[in-house]
Amino acid sequence: MTTFAPHHVQLAIPPGAEDACRAFYVGVLGMTEVPKPPVLAARGGLWLRADTLEIHLGVEAEFRPARKAHPGILVDDLDTLATALARHGANVVPDDEMPGFRRFFTEDAVGNRLEFLQPV
Repeated sequence: MTTFAPHHVQLAIPPGAEDACRAFYVGVLGMTEVPKPPVLAARGGLWLRADTLEIHLGVEAEFRPARKAHPGILVDDLDTLATALARHGANVVPDDEMPGFRRFFTEDAVGNRLEFLQPV
């Protein structure tokens, strides 16, 4: 039987948005930027890591933010994260429709939808 485990989530960003995304993912969320392999770095974008989660942000010329599709990211302190995001001007939208979890939705610096969850 084949086993599966997440390696990374890829989200698109518009050309030239690396600094704004870096400010959000590193500055607000506290993720660490990971160097991209040189052949991939030439394409722009950036890679980020926190614990076992990697998010790869790839440049897309015809960018449109993901409004429905989103990564679901488990966290251990939903309230502290929500407060930090709100303090930085992010829109935090609580949602109680997933049994067994507290969660909220927000958007990154370019409008991609993100979901943060904490088991109850």
